[in-house]
Amino acid sequence: MALKLTLLLCNNMLVSSSTLAAEIFHFAQAMAVGSRSAIQPLEIRRVSADGLPVSTSSGFDILPTHLLEECTDNNLIHIPALWRNPRPTVSKHWQYLAWLQQQHQSNCTITAVGTGVCFLAEAGLLNHKLATTHWHYFDALQKDYPRINLDRQRFTTQDSNIYCAASVNAMAEIMMHQVERYFGRIISRQAQRNFFHEIRNLSDSSGNTGLTHGAHNDEAIAQAQIWIQDNLNKSLAITAIARQFGMTTRTFNRRFKDALGCTPNAYITETRMTFACDLLKNTDLPIVDIASLSGFSEASWFSSRFRMWYGNSPRAYRQTVRGKLFGSSEPKSDARA
Repeated sequence: MALKLTLLLCNNMLVSSSTLAAEIFHFAQAMAVGSRSAIQPLEIRRVSADGLPVSTSSGFDILPTHLLEECTDNNLIHIPALWRNPRPTVSKHWQYLAWLQQQHQSNCTITAVGTGVCFLAEAGLLNHKLATTHWHYFDALQKDYPRINLDRQRFTTQDSNIYCAASVNAMAEIMMHQVERYFGRIISRQAQRNFFHEIRNLSDSSGNTGLTHGAHNDEAIAQAQIWIQDNLNKSLAITAIARQFGMTTRTFNRRFKDALGCTPNAYITETRMTFACDLLKNTDLPIVDIASLSGFSEASWFSSRFRMWYGNSPRAYRQTVRGKLFGSSEPKSDARA
């Protein structure tokens, strides 16, 4: 059965608050196909009540792919941010309110950005629930919907199956959380690095709510993670790591996957790639040295694995990130890969 992401369309919507969600999920699906993970078909639907083109805040129209009445089996519904005062737009799209209530009752996950939370508030879905919105709309939202538990300090909130984001950037964090739910932690981290080179881990940014990204309570596995990170440049055998922490290989593999949602080998590869990215971005080390420090005995093998993960060579990645962050090119001393 397909994973169904439904994008709610409405007049005066902020386009990026909807299209970015679609791009993130498209990327996750492509990575799942490329890694030969268990593939869940992805269907992204653009929905309106009347099937007519929707005029956006950017001045162009978006065509819906489905009518509201056709979409009753959603996994994730996404509500975009609205331009200026959201109340007239919500009133015009009154058909969405009962539909959102029905979808909420069916336990569908609903995400909303900025002033788009007004749809949820008007539908009564935020009564006595935690929510946030764009800072400019704080007072108006609290006045119009006094039963909302408005959090003015955080950029993202979650209450049961409803997620609210204060801005498009905060929405990206929620989408990464949803990607992790449906595609797993490894692909979620790949998506983070693809869309946010500057942010090492979105869940560590200030102002967030604590959407969980791999947090767990297994102290032995936490210590194993630290040990792996401290020994990336060495040959890491799972059997030896398990023995060091007093477990059989089978027990270690089981507890590791229970805690983090991925195998030890997958975690080691991901950690090595993350470390390599940091070195490429923040140092002038030659790629052959970065390969060695990241635990790859051959630079060619490192480059091959890096390309599989990121769709680009280490050298091209460094050029892209350095150019984006500093406007500089790759150091001339760097080895080609």
